[in-house]
Amino acid sequence: MLKKHPIIKWTLISIVSLLILLILFGVWFINLLPLEDMKKDLSASKIEDISYLSDNIIHKRGKILAVVTSSKTMGDSGKSTGYELTELSRAYYIFKANGFEVDVASPLGGKPPIVIDDDDMGTFDYAFLNDSIAQYKTSHTIAMNDVKAEDYQAVFFVGGKGAMFDFPENKKIQSIIRDYYQSGKVVGAVCHGPSALVNVTLDNGRHLLENKTVSSFTNKEELLLIPDAKSIFPFLLQDKLASQGARFNEGAMYLETISHDKNLVTGQNPWSTWKLAETMIKQMGYTPKHRQITGEENAGKVLLVYEKEGSEKAKELIDKLIQEKKPVDRLLIASHSTIAAMKGEIGRFFGLIGLTSYAKSKSESK
Repeated sequence: MLKKHPIIKWTLISIVSLLILLILFGVWFINLLPLEDMKKDLSASKIEDISYLSDNIIHKRGKILAVVTSSKTMGDSGKSTGYELTELSRAYYIFKANGFEVDVASPLGGKPPIVIDDDDMGTFDYAFLNDSIAQYKTSHTIAMNDVKAEDYQAVFFVGGKGAMFDFPENKKIQSIIRDYYQSGKVVGAVCHGPSALVNVTLDNGRHLLENKTVSSFTNKEELLLIPDAKSIFPFLLQDKLASQGARFNEGAMYLETISHDKNLVTGQNPWSTWKLAETMIKQMGYTPKHRQITGEENAGKVLLVYEKEGSEKAKELIDKLIQEKKPVDRLLIASHSTIAAMKGEIGRFFGLIGLTSYAKSKSESK
């Protein structure tokens, strides 16, 4: 039959060949990932097991207030939301390790909704879930109206898409930001956390954001994940910040970027949390406690070099990190290849696949 219909024959051959190639590529791609590391069970991690937290303990220097959203849905969309665990847990332990007690507040108080992304969870994040004190604080958050602003040396606004709905109009949030900023206390915010800044007016009548360099989750990051974001959110955060006079500092998608403008410190996305929290410590006049940089952070540095200087320079950095026995998270590099594919950037997709393969070969030959 197929001899009588050559077009059908060759079409079937092409489809089968393509499927075989896709399967082979998928197997090869999976083999590039750090499968052994991915199999490790970190769910039992405890703060006592993290030397950064248990060694060379710094005496108490004061208190920092972390603020999370109370919103459990994205407006009327029905999409669930909450605060991002990793954005709270990592900053929480940076502050703790540097001598600051952390209290957690939310617009409504009580137990706020939480977003846990299993793919992003690390030792610090699981330790946070197993930390009885941290869990009590996040299950019994202080209502914003009950916060005693004078008790804290800084405030940190945690991200999570819910923040877009209950941070901007909250009068107590606006009051704390205004008073802290004007008195020189540090105001920090990451990802969607900077939505807390959008309606803050200073005593001189000028908007807080006027001529301030800031970062937040970008339009590109938002719209890639939620194409209908414009109809779901009250505004796109990047647009809103810029419209109120901010100089918006946009970094590479889903990579570390922070802005430090005097006592205002803002970060673009969850991957900016480590650096943002340590920058807040610096702004308060202290040298951050030494911390071993994570494999995720090192992979982020590799990706930033790739973005700015190309593949060869990124490979040189991988060589350097491997030689210094510093971890490089190949999963993050591979994840960015997937992002490139989602954006239709085929050349970049294969470039990042090649970079993942290079990192694997170097880690195995060390």
